[in-house]
Amino acid sequence: PLTFGPTPIQPLTRLSRHLGGKVHLYAKREDCNSGLAFGGNKTRKLEYLIPEALAQGCDTLVSIGGIQSNQTRQVAAVAAHLGMKCVLVQENWVNYSDAVYDRVGNIQMSRILGADVRLVSDGFDIGFRKSWEDVLESVRAAGGKPYAIPAGCSDHPLGGLGFAGFAQEVRAQEAELGFRFDYVVVCSVTGSTQAGMVVGFAADGRADRVIGIDASAKPEQTREQITRIAKHTAEKVGLGRDITSRDVVLDERFAGPEYGLPNEGTLEAIRLCARMEGMLTDPV
Repeated sequence: PLTFGPTPIQPLTRLSRHLGGKVHLYAKREDCNSGLAFGGNKTRKLEYLIPEALAQGCDTLVSIGGIQSNQTRQVAAVAAHLGMKCVLVQENWVNYSDAVYDRVGNIQMSRILGADVRLVSDGFDIGFRKSWEDVLESVRAAGGKPYAIPAGCSDHPLGGLGFAGFAQEVRAQEAELGFRFDYVVVCSVTGSTQAGMVVGFAADGRADRVIGIDASAKPEQTREQITRIAKHTAEKVGLGRDITSRDVVLDERFAGPEYGLPNEGTLEAIRLCARMEGMLTDPV
């Protein structure tokens, strides 16, 4: 396993009270799920992808994301943990002007973890990228056997399984807590986190209670990808019914001017959550 097991559900008591007290907020701490370079939601997904990589005899994990991608940092950590090579394509997804943007934070951790980090000037897009396909071919040409991990682990046959399982984990925790959550709110960009949740919660009639908050600023593309991944995942797990557009709820109101650039409301929310609960979040 790459994670510690079920992630804790934390009551956000002070934040709930500050916001009026009529709604009780809880956080399921996916940021505390692993000892591998701070973990995160992609580590839960990688628990389903990595066994396939090992079964295929792959020796190199190849993934892609923005310069400050959480995904690529988690892939680098898993590769280090398993003694595999790692090549990361880091594209210029965020138009953020800072002299050290490509030398600190997640990309710095990926380098510390031993990944071969390759900077590419291409901008943001959640689809398959030529830069990533070129790197896969370069690994093959050098005699390696790469395993392809797309952005967010999302557009992958196994990409939705981690968070389909997440829903079952939540149901077990709800039984212990003695109540059911009315809504589950999650950030959506590449789509498989929400897609997996939609499928997992469809099993008890709560698919449309999963509220995705678009952070891509390209909501139609994100919505299409969520729906497509959810349909495939539903077939994979034998849900017994199709996923339709009515199951996929994506709130478009809160994306910044473009991907990764927070507006003032986002910055205010980050500060409020930190100062009320000591819980750190980021713009995407």
